[in-house]
Amino acid sequence: MKGFSAILLAAGESRRMGAVNKLTLPVAGQPLLRRTAELLLRADLLEIVVVLGHQEQTARDLLYGLPLRRVVNPDYREGQMTSVHRGMAALQRPCDAVLVCLADLPLLELSDLERLMQVFAECPTPILVPTYQGERGNPIVLDHDQRERILAGERNLGCRRLIEKNPELVTAFEMDSDHVVFDLDTEDAYRRLQQRLDRACEPQTLLHHG
Repeated sequence: MKGFSAILLAAGESRRMGAVNKLTLPVAGQPLLRRTAELLLRADLLEIVVVLGHQEQTARDLLYGLPLRRVVNPDYREGQMTSVHRGMAALQRPCDAVLVCLADLPLLELSDLERLMQVFAECPTPILVPTYQGERGNPIVLDHDQRERILAGERNLGCRRLIEKNPELVTAFEMDSDHVVFDLDTEDAYRRLQQRLDRACEPQTLLHHG
């Protein structure tokens, strides 16, 4: 077992968030992109490639000092799948499988990543997709052969299309929480996140002052 590598997708324009680059938004005291990157660094991964594009220098600043390979996708405006392709091509170390992770998953925890890797190790298919209440989430896990398939195919043969065209290759795994489906696409989603984090902190605050 060679283990797992990861691609962190951080090239998008986050248009639905308006003028703000969502990857800069603070989540529990950290910019979202840095939080997600540091989370991956805590997992047992062979290597991590971060794909940059929109506001590249801003993203580089957020990732300063972290031991990650940074690559730029000049075609990021053509869609997420171009970033998947670029990230797959940048992986260098042999691995059994690749996690494809979105940068805007503010609730994702180390235990979620560990659970996915554990499940994939016993998965009967080469693609694992986490779900919550029937909704497809992220990160997905692809075995090495699927990585080669993406690289050998059309540039727009990315994860979503691969999954939709080959359902027999996919195992859907229901997670215990919504961490894999809660992303930050809109200002409303960010407000809901803040309210949720505030509620989570309330008992600790009461205990501290009690």
